[in-house]
Amino acid sequence: MDIHQILKKLPHRYPILLVDRVLEIELGKRIKALKNVSINEPIFQGHFPHRPVMPGVMILEALAQASALLSFATMGEDPGEDTVVYFAGIDGARFKRPVEPGDQLILESTLERAKGGIFKYKARATVNGELATEAELMCTMRKIVS
Repeated sequence: MDIHQILKKLPHRYPILLVDRVLEIELGKRIKALKNVSINEPIFQGHFPHRPVMPGVMILEALAQASALLSFATMGEDPGEDTVVYFAGIDGARFKRPVEPGDQLILESTLERAKGGIFKYKARATVNGELATEAELMCTMRKIVS
C-alpha cells in the first residue's frame, strides 16, 4: 500500500499522518508498515533542539494508524469522511530505545481481537531490527454525527 492508498484510508494529514508505506498485510491478522523519520518534521523543533528524539506518544500514534489500516483492510471498506478511529486504551507501553531523525521505524501490529466495535492489537515498533516501542492498543471506530 503506497501513500496514495493510505491517504484514501486514513483521515490524517500532514503533520500527523505517520505511516508512509504498508510493506505487508495479512487480512484479519497482521500488518507491517514503515515511517521514515525526518529532521524536517515540526516535532523536532522543540523535542529536543539539542538532541532530536521522536516523542513516544507519536510512536504510539504511528502504531495506531497502522493498526487502523489493518482494520479497514480486513473489513474491506474505506472509512469515508464520516468515520474516525479513536484510541480506547493503551496498555503495557514500553519504550526501549530512542527514535531519531534518519531512522526508519518499522511498525508491526497483530489483531488480537475484534468484538463489539472494539479492536485490540499487540503492536511493536523497531529500528534496524531493534525494539523501540511495544504496547497493546485498543481502538474503536465511530461515525461523526453533524
